[in-house]
Amino acid sequence: MANILVVDDELGIRDLLFEILNDEGHNVELAENAAEARAARQRARPDLVLLDIWMPDTDGVTLLKEWSTAGLLSMPVVMMSGHATIDTAVDATRIGAFAFLEKPITMQKLLKAVEQGLARESARRAAASVVPAAASSSFAAALTTVSDSAMVPPPLHIPATDPGPQSTQSFDLDRPLRDARDGFEKAYFEFHLAMENGSMTRVAEKTGLERTHLYRKLKQLGVDLSRGRRSAV
Repeated sequence: MANILVVDDELGIRDLLFEILNDEGHNVELAENAAEARAARQRARPDLVLLDIWMPDTDGVTLLKEWSTAGLLSMPVVMMSGHATIDTAVDATRIGAFAFLEKPITMQKLLKAVEQGLARESARRAAASVVPAAASSSFAAALTTVSDSAMVPPPLHIPATDPGPQSTQSFDLDRPLRDARDGFEKAYFEFHLAMENGSMTRVAEKTGLERTHLYRKLKQLGVDLSRGRRSAV
């Protein structure tokens, strides 16, 4: 059971999402605009937020950016819209949104997004609780002897399952967030394209994106679509 905040200016959608999530055993808080959402977030401390993009006073992307800037984006936020472009969805993801649902929202996609978002939040909280316990005075003392250059994070290596001349995928973490995220997203889609032998239909199903949105995303990231079978590295 989780505390979920639903923010949407349409009464029918709020009521529908309330019924579905309530039937799943969740506590659901409703807000019809950004002002109510701010108050509900402060009062209820939700585990997950379902946030509509187009609202009359303050749109959802602006509210998401406000929470992110203020350090209040401590929960997964799933954006919802029936009119947003792929660029809007990408911008929301870059600001910090966990996922994007296109209206009309099917129950299957809604529950899957909620389940994945809550699982990520549970994992984040579990990891956060381990950090204080792992710290020690001797470790802190050792850090004081390390030079500033040694504190620069090394590239992140992710094992690749597809065999090839290279067995790892490297990401340089010492870069602006936008560049680092684009690099990861490109590698992510290239990996799935290789695993599915270049099938856009299967990759769309695997990643949860509409085929048209997936194609635009791949073009934006500069993924090579000319080859029949693509490398995962």
